[in-house]
Amino acid sequence: MNLTLFDLDNTLLDGDSDFEWAQFLITKGVLDREVHAAKNQAFYDAYKAGTLDIHTFLEFQLAPLARHSRAELDAWHREFMATRILPQISVAARTLVDRHRTTGDLCAIVTATNSFVTGPICREFGIPHLVATIPAHKGGHFTGAPRGTPSFREGKIERVEAWLESLGLWWGAFERSTFYSDSLNDLPLLAKVSHPVAVDPDDTLRAHASQHGWPILTLRV
Repeated sequence: MNLTLFDLDNTLLDGDSDFEWAQFLITKGVLDREVHAAKNQAFYDAYKAGTLDIHTFLEFQLAPLARHSRAELDAWHREFMATRILPQISVAARTLVDRHRTTGDLCAIVTATNSFVTGPICREFGIPHLVATIPAHKGGHFTGAPRGTPSFREGKIERVEAWLESLGLWWGAFERSTFYSDSLNDLPLLAKVSHPVAVDPDDTLRAHASQHGWPILTLRV
């Protein structure tokens, strides 16, 4: 059996779902444009530069979940999927996922973006497993804080290993392990698998992939 892991943002998606969710809430008037637009862009720039403080970012990104009912959030997310996410999914991305699914690989999306935002996207791809940052909740409402280790940088390895353990598996259980990602932030997990693949990579990851002979592919239209 083979293990295939997919990063989501700027990999399977032609965009960043975390960034787009905040932008969507701004356009809906849920978040104040003057206050939140600049912060959202600054966090996104820090992520791309590899300098993001994930805990400070999660305070910003998860807070809106705590201020609204799950019914409101779910309704907004359905609109978000239709208007922001589906246009970012290419035929090439769907084809790549389907190829691994039909060959019987154990597949998962592994993303730093929280599971409320990414769960429906994962289901849209037909991928059965999601390893994501988990927003804490109590009594059916989000608290605005994360639960456990964020699925970010080295945290992705910790979270993937915990998920595999829950299935009675470990890295050595697979003939081949593959991870597709665009980001320098994913270098720890890319180095962990037997077959790392750079997808439309940022400059740092492209240079690293070229130096180490990793495949580089594009899923963009």
